[in-house]
Amino acid sequence: MGEGEEINADERVLDISLKDLSKQLEEFAMARDWEKFHSPRNLLLAMVGEVGELSEIFQWRGEVDKGLPNWEDADKEHLGEELSDVLLYLIRLADICGIDLGDAATKKIVKNAIKYPPKPRERKLL
Repeated sequence: MGEGEEINADERVLDISLKDLSKQLEEFAMARDWEKFHSPRNLLLAMVGEVGELSEIFQWRGEVDKGLPNWEDADKEHLGEELSDVLLYLIRLADICGIDLGDAATKKIVKNAIKYPPKPRERKLL
């Protein structure tokens, strides 16, 4: 989504909300008359394809260290692009399905905290 389009440095936003991204994606699709192609099924399949591309990046690397210290800058940039493709399709899919992704994610974190409570810490006796 959006390959080849350049963004000026002063247009970059360091902290952008899911709602802002959703609005940008909607405008992007409308400007190209792509809404007719953005059914839940099509968006899901497109996202799965992007997850496949993301998987290819890690396929033969084995385990990698946190922060990817041994990766080339170009590899990290490619990873960022593929992660972004997955995120953008996920946001668009949620929007088309009428799901507030931020709200759903927040509720899921709460459910997971209840389902998987932290382990109690052992007390050391002095």
